[in-house]
Amino acid sequence: MSEGRPETGEDPRVRLAGERTLLAWIRTGLAMMAFGFVVARFGLFLQELAPLHPNAAPPSGGLSLWFGTALIVLGVIANLLAARDHFLFLRRLDRGEPYCPPRWSLGVAVAVILAAGGVVMAVYLVVLHR
Repeated sequence: MSEGRPETGEDPRVRLAGERTLLAWIRTGLAMMAFGFVVARFGLFLQELAPLHPNAAPPSGGLSLWFGTALIVLGVIANLLAARDHFLFLRRLDRGEPYCPPRWSLGVAVAVILAAGGVVMAVYLVVLHR
């Protein structure tokens, strides 16, 4: 038996790589949730500052609540999908099945959704400051 490999012949680095991938997705999901919380609370912060500047236009903080909540939900979904993918990866590994890439990529899906959200926020800011 080779040192560092169990009797099954499985390379432990494969499981450890899967674990690192899961942890990276957990960090990504937590970052999205934290940023969503900050965005949601920023509207509340602007409403609290409004009495200090009575001549300024009243702030509209309602949309930041929706954007922030959407980011929090996206972070939760990313974490749940990452956990599901990791669980399925471990099951395939336990059955000795070869690696087959999924039909869709969680990374690409999150990137596209965040890009679309960024475009919506940019358009909102341009329209808001006309």
